[in-house]
Amino acid sequence: MISLENLLKKYGSTIAVDIESLNISQGEIFGLVGNNGAGKTTLLRLMLDLLKPERGQVFSKGIPVYQSEHWKNYTGSFIDNNFLIEFLKPEEYFEFIGSLYSVDAEELKRRLEIFQIFMNKEILGTNKYIRQLSSGNKQKVGIIGAMISKPEVLILDEPFNFLDPGSQISLKKILSKYHEESTKTIIVSSHNLNHISDLSTRIALMEKGKIIKDLKNTFGTMQEIESYFKLQMEI
Repeated sequence: MISLENLLKKYGSTIAVDIESLNISQGEIFGLVGNNGAGKTTLLRLMLDLLKPERGQVFSKGIPVYQSEHWKNYTGSFIDNNFLIEFLKPEEYFEFIGSLYSVDAEELKRRLEIFQIFMNKEILGTNKYIRQLSSGNKQKVGIIGAMISKPEVLILDEPFNFLDPGSQISLKKILSKYHEESTKTIIVSSHNLNHISDLSTRIALMEKGKIIKDLKNTFGTMQEIESYFKLQMEI
């Protein structure tokens, strides 16, 4: 589904991403963990062709993402609030996203229904512009917008940021159900090991731009990753 070959991204003399090879298969929930500055966000931006690498390529369904926009038809993403259109109300934003994918008003209404608990009556019908929403509710708008098209590939960078505990639990349920019902590919980064453990089928640990562990999420996987972080704190 998505593959990386000989990928290098630098900021000055600092290496942000240096990955020789990585393959993410259809139907995986690929969880990406790492400390601040590990390169997680840069990697996701490279996958979305938002950054140009010094070398190497990102492929989606075998085609380089820089070469064609084919992947945009089946990929949904939310990286941060800067990608929102803040002068719109949430309803207008969702309608705009829906129009890009030929989702009519009735179908859009049906698709938004699964997010009712997640929105907690704080998104729709408030008569607020996105810029007036709290950071948590802006986060929700971005995540929902990324999922409106029912993408084959969903990429979320730190989606649990700014969310209260109830909303975090609701989001994990939504993503798990979305994966189970449609076998979609989900790529998600998070600082929170528990969220990644609960959600992912495969977990990659990133450090200084490199993938240093790439594990199926089975019994003992999180203990191995936690042990790595504990060891780093002792050094």
